[in-house]
Amino acid sequence: MRRMLREWHWQRLKTPLAQLQLLVLDVDGVLTDGGLWLDPEGQLQKRFDVRDGLGLKLLQQAGIELALLSGGHGGATEARARQLNINHCLVGIQDKPPALKALQQRLGIAPNNTGFVGDDLNDLAVRRNVRLLLAPSDACGPIRRQADAVMHHKGGHGAVRELAERVLKARGIWTTLADQGWRDRNN
Repeated sequence: MRRMLREWHWQRLKTPLAQLQLLVLDVDGVLTDGGLWLDPEGQLQKRFDVRDGLGLKLLQQAGIELALLSGGHGGATEARARQLNINHCLVGIQDKPPALKALQQRLGIAPNNTGFVGDDLNDLAVRRNVRLLLAPSDACGPIRRQADAVMHHKGGHGAVRELAERVLKARGIWTTLADQGWRDRNN
């Protein structure tokens, strides 16, 4: 029953997913599993899922602008953004709504065409600035309850890839990709 209800939520989001122009992602707990590794010199290291990376590339090729918006910093997020050609990597952001609003204004993209993926309480603050608030399955309870939909996958373990597939299905692109495969046309 719970799975059917979850799928119903996704079905009602087909139009907003198809109209998405900007997808903003928190990093820790969304693109990573939230774990932080420190090497002996105190340098921060994070683990990213390569399938999430491919999902982000697919969204870029579909014309969706991507941004990372994180309260953390340390270099790993910026490096991953460069690898994925994500031009908007906002780190060390303590107050997310003004940063998101400034990005939307700079890009000329309305909140109604913006989605945000977050996993914790500090991500709830952007709710009024986006049409879609989405969460990985292991997000904290308050964000799961207020999210428009919750992915089946956990943060750092395919949640972003799952969302990418749902967006591409809503746009009618997924079937061709699933049948013919994908080639990186950015290189």
